[in-house]
Amino acid sequence: MATAPTAEPGGNSESGVAEKPQIQPLRLPTAEEIRGQDIWNNCAVRSVVSGVMGGGLGLAMGLFLGALDNPIMQEEMTGKQQFIYTAKQMGRRSWGSAKAFAVMGFVFSAAECVVEKARAKHDMTNTVVAGCVTGGAISAKGGPKAACAGCAGFAAFSVVIEKFLDRHS
Repeated sequence: MATAPTAEPGGNSESGVAEKPQIQPLRLPTAEEIRGQDIWNNCAVRSVVSGVMGGGLGLAMGLFLGALDNPIMQEEMTGKQQFIYTAKQMGRRSWGSAKAFAVMGFVFSAAECVVEKARAKHDMTNTVVAGCVTGGAISAKGGPKAACAGCAGFAAFSVVIEKFLDRHS
């Protein structure tokens, strides 16, 4: 003869006992993990890595965009000439994009890291300042107006990207 389970207030209807959440034991980081975190928290390391990654992204974008360039006299060129022209365009675009993105990544990461360490906070203000420094530095050759516009534009772009990535919620 089977009996129906009784529902008790605040408990589990199957066993009548409330399940307690399992507490996971605290795991301390190993010495290697701590050393890795210390290395990554170094602004120079972080900036160089960001510069290298930015250069890689610029290289890939340059290859892609360089392949899309069509020769002006496409009808007059042989297949071999078009191939050589496209390869040279891809190389030029790749190198230029790689340099630009490497500088951009390096400057932004360095500025954000320095501001973060100086303020001892990880928030949106660091991103805005780093964006302003990066935009101003990249467009400084165009004069003060260009530097101000670059500062404002890159800072706004940085905020949009941060909101999209939702890093500072």
